[in-house]
Amino acid sequence: MAAAARTLELDPTHARAGRVIDDIVRLEKRIFPKHESLARTFHEELKRRNTGLIYSTPTATTGDGEDAATGADEEEEVVGYTMYTCATSLSASITKLAVKESCRRQGHGESLLRAAVESCRRRRVQRVSLHVDPARTAAVALYRKVGFQVDATVEGYYAPHRNAYRMYMDLS
Repeated sequence: MAAAARTLELDPTHARAGRVIDDIVRLEKRIFPKHESLARTFHEELKRRNTGLIYSTPTATTGDGEDAATGADEEEEVVGYTMYTCATSLSASITKLAVKESCRRQGHGESLLRAAVESCRRRRVQRVSLHVDPARTAAVALYRKVGFQVDATVEGYYAPHRNAYRMYMDLS
């Protein structure tokens, strides 16, 4: 059963943006090994042209049509996030997708991934790609469920003897 959640695109000008980014950096440090973490460079990554960040909080949106940016409770924690970059009008990549360990298997990852794909679709991107460790079977299953397929195995992508699947989804 999916948990009630709110999925939001980060607005860097919103008063809460700094706290959201701090929450995400803490999650990044906890979830990813140091050599795979963007924690030290997260702010610079967000400044890149055509980079988007979508995050999830545990509370569902209010039923009164209040938008996510103004309706967010200041104390709500970030339970997951995805970062994507639209490199060209033809292609985009999902650079990060992470969900707090205690909140996994509740639909947050799928919601985040679908929201990122939809953002790319609105920008008229034709293909979205990502890399994933084949040993992360839950992640691979999630990507397949949403419609990604394996394009190739990239030898030594993460480290020597640690490969990655390059996966893609065509949006056209």
